[in-house]
Amino acid sequence: MVIRLGVLCFCWFGILCQAEDDPVPLVRAHAHNDYYHSRPLLDALEQGFCSVEADIFLIGDSLLVGHERRELKPERTLQVLYLDPLRKRAQANNGRIHPNGPVFTLLIDIKTAGEATYRALSKVLAGYPELLCATIDGKFTQRAVSVIISGNRATDIIAAENPRFAGIDGRLSDLKSNMPPHLLPLISDRWGSHFKWRGEGDFPEIQRAKLKRIVKQAHAQGRRVRFWATPEKVACWRELREAKVDLINTDDLAGLRKFLSR
Repeated sequence: MVIRLGVLCFCWFGILCQAEDDPVPLVRAHAHNDYYHSRPLLDALEQGFCSVEADIFLIGDSLLVGHERRELKPERTLQVLYLDPLRKRAQANNGRIHPNGPVFTLLIDIKTAGEATYRALSKVLAGYPELLCATIDGKFTQRAVSVIISGNRATDIIAAENPRFAGIDGRLSDLKSNMPPHLLPLISDRWGSHFKWRGEGDFPEIQRAKLKRIVKQAHAQGRRVRFWATPEKVACWRELREAKVDLINTDDLAGLRKFLSR
């Protein structure tokens, strides 16, 4: 009996350790301006996030990560902070960022001139063919990471690429677009441009119905939905979740994890 109890205790300890090492993937959690955290990417991964956002500037031949030029440092490149560690993690997890998790989203917000920056970015992405989802001759292949381009989007150049290792982040004005989902996989927009509610009091029913219509229309086209600059409040997260918004934007990693894990 003592031996059996010891085995049971050991098994439970192992389960607890595994749960801590491999958090449950949070499919709807998006780390906004992820590079501001003490450990870019790694903090989000440890919380189970399945989507992160990195702003980039083309400085010389380098793609540097930061929100403003004055924040940039030559060692903080897109490759060092995101692409290299994602590749290493995928190699360790049999082609997934989270073990048994979904495709991971890397949203890249271009801050400098769209065309020149994307051409430089395209060359970098081509160095990670085993990691990134790709479209070749119109055929889409799913891999560990889906790159989506936001900010200054060189839409025509991206759409014409073959092979192509990135999709485009659309806006609500693109809801009726006829682009295929692998080219336009995401619809994002500023919350305050379309909704007046700031998470205080009841969500007006007219606005709730509008939110649900947006999500339903995007989903019918095979696209996901995200809003940025949403109120960092549980009431807002609850409305987004109930409306089936795919990516919930946050700077509060631990807070959103706690909410989505309930």
